[in-house]
Amino acid sequence: MTFKVKFWGVRGSIACPSADHIRYGGNTSCIEVQIGDRHFVLDAGTGIRGLGMEMQRLDIKTAHILLTHTHWDHINGFPFFVPAYNPDRKIHIMAGHLKDKGGVLNVLASQMDNPMFPVPLEAMQADIKFEDFSAGDHFQLYDDVEIKTAPLRHPNDATGYRINYKGKSACYITDTEHVPGELDQNILGLIDGADLVIYDCTYTEEEYESHVGWGHSTWQEGVKLCQEAGVKQMAIFHHDPEHNDAFMDDIGVQAQKVWDGTFIAKEQEEIILLED
Repeated sequence: MTFKVKFWGVRGSIACPSADHIRYGGNTSCIEVQIGDRHFVLDAGTGIRGLGMEMQRLDIKTAHILLTHTHWDHINGFPFFVPAYNPDRKIHIMAGHLKDKGGVLNVLASQMDNPMFPVPLEAMQADIKFEDFSAGDHFQLYDDVEIKTAPLRHPNDATGYRINYKGKSACYITDTEHVPGELDQNILGLIDGADLVIYDCTYTEEEYESHVGWGHSTWQEGVKLCQEAGVKQMAIFHHDPEHNDAFMDDIGVQAQKVWDGTFIAKEQEEIILLED
């Protein structure tokens, strides 16, 4: 079976659909991981709308949505995820930061409650299961697919994910803030030897100095972590809305000079980790 990763939304903070954000994309965070006919969705930013339309077209009946956290840019596409309104679909939604804060069902329902949104969660006719766990838990949604998690440094908490299948692994590490001069041991343990790490690179090192406490990191820190952990590739992800195509081009050039294992995540790009 094929193990592949597809980017549906790569932007952070707020969607920016403009002519200056075409090459890399303006939708907020959403990643699809496909292992054979099993579909895992990492975050539900505005990118999930396009993914949902594609799932409908391909008649995909089951999906697991794994949320890093529930800040708006990571969930505000969920009300527009069309499979959730289809009674012939099964959707499993998981989060690792809300077990003692009311749970993920409550947060997603609140987002769609009056007066914020005119269509309530109850309008979604799919068979939807909501499940809370604690960041740091490991679990298997299928016998041959292992999911590991770790807590991340972010306001209101967040969860990092690692998906393992047949000796290959993809990690999703956003949103997280580093401490200068310290390598985050939670992240190092999660990404050890991974084939692909998708990392929060919202800021440059120069920008980070004025954004301490905002909950984000830099591509330079991502490279340090990935090289220390023996990672094969790192996707520069969660692009700041102020970083247009030209700015991202420049980051790509700079990052490649430091480590040729880096690349800039682009919407619709696919990375194949395994083909059986």
